Amino acid sequence: MKNVGEAPQEELATGERSTRNRVARSILDHGPSTVAELAGRLGLTQAAVRRHLDALVADDVVEAREQRVYGARTRGRPAKVFALTDCGRDAFDQSYDKLAADALRWIAEQQGGEQAIAAFARARIAAQSGVYRKAVESVPAEKRAEALARALTKDGYAATARSAPHPQQGEQLCQHHCPVAHVAEQFPQLCEAETEFFAELLGTHVQRLATIAHGDGVCTTFIPKTSHAPRPARASENTAHASASTAGRNPA
Repeated sequence: MKNVGEAPQEELATGERSTRNRVARSILDHGPSTVAELAGRLGLTQAAVRRHLDALVADDVVEAREQRVYGARTRGRPAKVFALTDCGRDAFDQSYDKLAADALRWIAEQQGGEQAIAAFARARIAAQSGVYRKAVESVPAEKRAEALARALTKDGYAATARSAPHPQQGEQLCQHHCPVAHVAEQFPQLCEAETEFFAELLGTHVQRLATIAHGDGVCTTFIPKTSHAPRPARASENTAHASASTAGRNPA
C-alpha cells in the first residue's frame, strides 16, 4: 500500500506519515468514523486526529459527511463522520478494476447480456463459498453472523456483525471495505449474488440496506432474528430468493 495523505513537502516526518496512515486504515477497517471514535481507537487526542483528518481531506483521501442513522432518529444533529473517498480506497489496493470491468462487459456483449453477468456473479460466489460455509456451520446459530464477518474480513472486506438498532430484531452485517466496489458500480449483479448467497448461507431472508458501490460508506445487510438453521445448498440453486433478499433497496 502506498502512503496516504502524504504531504508534498519532503520534510513531513516519518512518524507523521505513519500516524496519518493509521487514521486512514482505521476508517477502512471500521467504516465512517467520528473524531472521538478515531481518537479512542488510536490512542490519540482529538486535536491530533483533527489535524491528520484535515490533511487527509486536503489530499482527497477522506471526506466529511453526515452520519447515517438507521432506525429511529434521536434528538439532535447527527454527528459528522469521516469516510474514505474513492481515491483513499485506491491507496490501499493495487486495482485491476478496468480490466475486470472490460472483461464483464465483453461477457455481456458476447455471451448473453445481463443474464450472463448474473451467472458469472453466482459462479464466483459459489467458488468462494466453501470457506464461508465451513465458518458458519461450525458455530451455533446465534454466532453465525459473527463467524461470517470474520471469514469476510480474512478476504479483505473488513466486516463486523452487530445488533441492529431498535426496534429491529436481528443483526447488521457491515462490510467496511469492498475490493470490487468500482466494478460493482457498473455491474450490480455482483452485489445481488452476494446478498443471495448470504440469505442461503444463513438460512433466512436478508435485506441489503446500503452498499459502498451505491455510494454509501459501508455495505450493510440486515439479518433478522430467526431460529431456522441454514439448509445445505449451492448459491446457484437459490436464484428465486435473490429478488426477495434485495427488496426495498437497489444493491448498487
